[in-house]
Amino acid sequence: MDEMKAIILAAGEGKRLRPLTDNVPKCMVKLFNKTILDHQISVFHKCGINDLVIVTGYRSESINLPNLRYYKNSNYQKTNMVETLFCATKELDSSVIVSYGDIIFEKRILEKLIESKYDCSVVIDKSWKKYWSLRFNEPLEDAESLQMDENNFIMNIGQKISNINEVHGQYIGLMKFQNNGLSILKKFYKDAKDKSMNSNILNPKIRFEQSYMTDLLQGMIKEKIKLKGILINNGWLELDSIEDYQIYNKLYNDGTLSEFISMNQL
Repeated sequence: MDEMKAIILAAGEGKRLRPLTDNVPKCMVKLFNKTILDHQISVFHKCGINDLVIVTGYRSESINLPNLRYYKNSNYQKTNMVETLFCATKELDSSVIVSYGDIIFEKRILEKLIESKYDCSVVIDKSWKKYWSLRFNEPLEDAESLQMDENNFIMNIGQKISNINEVHGQYIGLMKFQNNGLSILKKFYKDAKDKSMNSNILNPKIRFEQSYMTDLLQGMIKEKIKLKGILINNGWLELDSIEDYQIYNKLYNDGTLSEFISMNQL
């Protein structure tokens, strides 16, 4: 197999993080004395992944680190994660890890994903309730559906929920596609885009270009494409809002951050 690579999706504006994102994108916000992007690069390198690609958009000029390949989603204001990923279509070969640009994760989580032999693998946090309760007054309001079968293949993802039983875990924004998975992914995206000229088949409420990654994954599931859940218990953080930023820094200063993520693993 060719060398594994990682594509980091970092095009969004991060409006809920303002003023921290007034002049830089989310991935360049500092958390625990390092930018989110630096945290990710460090963990990728520790796991032997040095072929790193980043898709920029908002404030792209502020991301100018060496030894990265860059693509730009110039239409970042009107699109979402799916279109950002496919700005780097030509990188979708070999074995590819796809990561959102606003998360940090422990080395052990990345190692577990790397070890997966499946065509399409998606990291799922089984201990999501504890983490969601830290961030949200009503965790169920923000949580999305995620159901897996007895073999941990995902049956449903990213839908609004009415019952806690619809949540077997939460998707963290970290995936891997390899072997036949890459051609399956590219073909599904192209077919879905062709079929969505009048109405978005992935999510009729929004234009195709605004589709969420979970819309794409749910569409793949409907086509009987197998997505393997790679199960974890905490060990990651998403930086989505100023409230997140304040909570994480308080835990860091209190010395209680290790309940959710180990600094030794970053």
